[in-house]
Amino acid sequence: MILPENFYQRTDVVKIARELLGKVLVTKIAGVVTSGIIVETEAYSWKERGCHAYEARKTQRNAIMFEKGGYAYVYLCYGMHNLFNVVTNKNGIAEAVLVRALEPVHGLKEMEMRRGSLANPFHLTSGPGKLTKALGIDRKLNGKFLLDNEVWIEDTGKKISAGNIEASARIGIDYAGEDARLPWRFTIKGSKWVSK
Repeated sequence: MILPENFYQRTDVVKIARELLGKVLVTKIAGVVTSGIIVETEAYSWKERGCHAYEARKTQRNAIMFEKGGYAYVYLCYGMHNLFNVVTNKNGIAEAVLVRALEPVHGLKEMEMRRGSLANPFHLTSGPGKLTKALGIDRKLNGKFLLDNEVWIEDTGKKISAGNIEASARIGIDYAGEDARLPWRFTIKGSKWVSK
């Protein structure tokens, strides 16, 4: 079942980030379907300094974050990696969840072709830039509605128990000061696909 709009339009981005674990991110690019189970996420809110929209600063890059929940926010990081986020909350409130790692499910050969030769097979989708390359996600998908037919998230009924979820500080946001220490990164305990 494709996740409905109201899943994303709730007001607790941290809860949504936890609940996205175990869901399946799917793309259909040029007719080719690829997918993976979400094993790592990070929550971002305009109220904290790790967020692109901190203090409700709206720019051309982050404008989609201010839309109602249910859109893709894809941006370029370090000038080379496309990172995939899902916009959450209500219209005008900038919050999103970064999908950081996936366990591949469907379209493995296509993912391997997109990523090229890898020394370690677990490097296929074990990071936010890796998974977007594997699934064919680029900035053309920025602003796409997650109930359309190019990118979406499915609930296959798999539930991750609280005891199998680890919370920790988010990665690569040291500039955020105290906010960098918020335990807003969620991973499935023991998954070999979590980013290193």
